[in-house]
Amino acid sequence: MATTDRQATTLALAHALSAAERGLAVIPLSRTKLPALRSPHRDDPAPAPCHGECGRPGHGVYDASTDPARIRELFAAAPWATGYGIACGLPPHHLIGVDLDTKSETDSSAALRELALRHLFTIPPTVVVLTPSGGRHLWLSGPPDVVVPNSAGRLAPGIDIRGAGGYLVGPGSRTRHGAYAAAPGTAHLAPAACPPSLLRLLLPPHRPAPAHATTDAHGRGLVQFVLAAHEGQRNTRLFWAACRAYEDGIGAALVDPLVEAALDTGLTEREARATIASAARMTGHRP
Repeated sequence: MATTDRQATTLALAHALSAAERGLAVIPLSRTKLPALRSPHRDDPAPAPCHGECGRPGHGVYDASTDPARIRELFAAAPWATGYGIACGLPPHHLIGVDLDTKSETDSSAALRELALRHLFTIPPTVVVLTPSGGRHLWLSGPPDVVVPNSAGRLAPGIDIRGAGGYLVGPGSRTRHGAYAAAPGTAHLAPAACPPSLLRLLLPPHRPAPAHATTDAHGRGLVQFVLAAHEGQRNTRLFWAACRAYEDGIGAALVDPLVEAALDTGLTEREARATIASAARMTGHRP
């Protein structure tokens, strides 16, 4: 390995360990910004879904850790790594990344400002990471009981969202196109809380009930929406359904049916009621 590559790997490991000290779970990345370790199941004729249960590294963001010993092991297994990724959606920060891209013809920063004006939110002071292409990553913190999905261009052209199951390239990483660095004056900040009205935009879009639907039918539809949740989307669907219920004036009446539906999907009653209470607060109602 060239000396410069060794230096890049050493520097990336140092930055990754520093991020882990702040509670951010990390993985090594290659110069292509992809996870540096290949899947241990790549040669299996019919690989079963595995998120690291096999105990071997190579499961992408599911390898992410804040344990210094584990991080050193991952980098030792990938001596070609020149960067690190920060897993989103994990405690304690429940990180949400707002990626303002410069590759599209749309001005993503202007698009975000327009959204902020339209939906009455402001981005508080937070960590901003500058990308080699001239883009920016804004770090925000989400509620513990809300799962923000990844999306590309759904919020607005040129704006990608990194949520649960996604990762952000950490500052100090080097890629084929250059280095990632924290914007001046932001490196010491903690990820700021995501504004509530922006958070709601990041969740699955609201599909209103037809005008002829009755309140009972609409309530049953929300309950069925929760019942159809798969593992990994149970909290998201419950939160979304509860928000719609409160917005439509049937939130209080639907609490118990939504809790029962959530229990059927595998959530505990405590988790379900906490998520519904969060939806009530988000929509301006008392839990």
